[in-house]
Amino acid sequence: MADTPRAGDNATRKHFRADRFSVSNGKYYFSTREGTLEGPFSDRDEAERELALYIRRASGKDIYGSIIAEKKPGG
Repeated sequence: MADTPRAGDNATRKHFRADRFSVSNGKYYFSTREGTLEGPFSDRDEAERELALYIRRASGKDIYGSIIAEKKPGG
């Protein structure tokens, strides 16, 4: 994953990423920059795959990495 700033972030600030994954009652979760906790997932591999999909959707890309075009009203 690239270490690039989000739009509007101060590029001079250095952020240290904590582990995004947690386990509760044998189920795995990941946390987002938006402060949500996503899950539960059956194992860490599934949580990692879902995190990758979450990041693609948040960045405006489909599951294949193509940029999602905005739909025009009525079209």
